[in-house]
Amino acid sequence: MQKSVLITGATSGIGLACARLFAKNKYNLIITGRRKDSLLKIKSELQNEFSVEVQALNFDIRDKNAVNEAVESIVDTNIDILINNAGLASGLDSVQDGKLDDWERMIDTNVKGLLYISRAILPLMIARGKGHVINIGSIAGKEVYPNGNVYCATKHAVDALTKAMRIDVVQHGIRVSQIAPGAVETEFSLVRFHGDKARADGVYKGFEPLRPEDVADAVFYVANTPGHVNINDLVIMPTAQACATIIHKDN
Repeated sequence: MQKSVLITGATSGIGLACARLFAKNKYNLIITGRRKDSLLKIKSELQNEFSVEVQALNFDIRDKNAVNEAVESIVDTNIDILINNAGLASGLDSVQDGKLDDWERMIDTNVKGLLYISRAILPLMIARGKGHVINIGSIAGKEVYPNGNVYCATKHAVDALTKAMRIDVVQHGIRVSQIAPGAVETEFSLVRFHGDKARADGVYKGFEPLRPEDVADAVFYVANTPGHVNINDLVIMPTAQACATIIHKDN
């Protein structure tokens, strides 16, 4: 029987790379995202290329009612893996200069959104006595860097919630893991800098960052260890990045 994986934020970056890798390995997919046209295009491409079942759920993970309605619409609720990938950074300011809209966007997406979808899916896994939740964290959840304040706080929350989930569901045979990447070249910086492409492109100049596919490989590895094995936490960095704040760049 084919396994099923639900991936949030699957229209780009790490989420899309995960969708492609799991589809390639014959998992049935439930993909979610806010951009309906992109979501439906990806659904069609994955179905045609890999001959797997793909259900697309178009909603904003910040909206708890929309999350619950989407989960209730799932055709087959036998979800083996939940990949909590949806997340973003918005702004790079000091606390005293921070923009409240940026703060709320990050907290609502990275923390509350992750909680909403986990709250909806975990009871389904508990009813089956199995499942695996994989949270996409960040090196920002291990270290705090200048002007990263609220983003770092949200990713520290993901780190803590991963540990808390594991405690809460261990008696049900459910695995809970975190993947914490360093610099990955995705839309991340473009979103952080509110569409300023020149500033976003500068983040990745002078070194080779991770690609979304590198992180997807780590996610797939963690998801496919034997049932008695759980990778609690996996930090993955570009070779050029020693820690959150130190990246060796070519002159």
